[in-house]
Amino acid sequence: MEHSRTARTGADEAARGHGDVDELDLVLVNALQLRPRATWTELAPILRVDAVTLARRWRRLVRGGRAWVTCYPRMGHLADTDGGLALIEVDTARGALHDVAAQLADDPHAVSVERVTGGHDLLVSVMAARMPDLLSYVQHRFTGIAGVLATRTHLVTRLYTEAGGWRLRALDAAQRAALAALPRPRPTAACLAPSDPELIVALSADGRASHTDLAAATGTSTTTVARRLQRLASADLVRLRCEVAQPISGWPIRASLWLRVPPTALDAAARQLAAYPEVRVVAAVAGHANLFLGVWLRQVSDVPRLEVELHGRFPDIRVVDRSVTVGTAKQMGRVLDERGFAVRHVPLTVWDATETAVRPADTPAPDTRPARPDRPSGIRHPVGDAATGTVNRTETPR
Repeated sequence: MEHSRTARTGADEAARGHGDVDELDLVLVNALQLRPRATWTELAPILRVDAVTLARRWRRLVRGGRAWVTCYPRMGHLADTDGGLALIEVDTARGALHDVAAQLADDPHAVSVERVTGGHDLLVSVMAARMPDLLSYVQHRFTGIAGVLATRTHLVTRLYTEAGGWRLRALDAAQRAALAALPRPRPTAACLAPSDPELIVALSADGRASHTDLAAATGTSTTTVARRLQRLASADLVRLRCEVAQPISGWPIRASLWLRVPPTALDAAARQLAAYPEVRVVAAVAGHANLFLGVWLRQVSDVPRLEVELHGRFPDIRVVDRSVTVGTAKQMGRVLDERGFAVRHVPLTVWDATETAVRPADTPAPDTRPARPDRPSGIRHPVGDAATGTVNRTETPR
């Protein structure tokens, strides 16, 4: 396993598997992963392609849902007090899985929704600007969705790396060096201003939108937009992220591993794991498992292979659960079709108080499946009451 956040390229295989995507498309995506708002004029000499061609190819990739640039607040800078992030495992009634996933995909706070194998049906990533809003969402939102039987919540206590740092390896060394040499804002200290959320939401729809388009979306001038963008970037308050649709990435398998790490070794292990090319997310979580790994792999057989390698390198780490994603309904604000391509955008209005969290509860669908053993991890919230065959209970994470 290579210890680099830059993945070994599967570009040739990915391009061959999708006739509308070629190597140059993946080179362009890789460049925008490194510099999401670089101009076509800046990129043209580095990628050795004229600016008009780059612009045309990018429009085609976006229209086809193959790639996009989004924006979201950096954890720890969501509000005057730190916001929150949670990973929620959801159990659904038989036949309700796709309907539940579709409803959650429309929630701004549910930034990602995956259908998974294993002991649960869905894995939902939830983001909120204020911790009380996150807790309200966790406790109340799911009671308003018919077919939800229970949830188990893992609060993220530290995010070591997130998927915005994952890279293709389609660029050569000279191109990477040239991109790194492009001008960057000088680092400064700043906090989010009351007017920033509106601009960030506009950028979440199109992280490469022009100053003119952003000014129209926010009702301000282009000068104001440019100044705010400069401040957000220089203070590292937001993440601009070029995302690639997984089917064209060369890494078609998505999996989640829940690890138990000795507390004294947690920080060092998490930092080392964040450098693995397969790893997109490393998060410390509060629960029976205390570390979460989200990975993209070449094939399903790489899941046990990865576990073996983890055990060999970190003998004290125990894998307490794992799952493979069989379908992604939503990926960082983009609703995906059955092929895994983006079809629409749900604004990342994570500053809104919990309008989606408190709704009249529908009658939950009865669970006709055989009982599954519980795994005592995270905060478990069975949904419903005795009349529907479930009970209300909360287990506090240790």
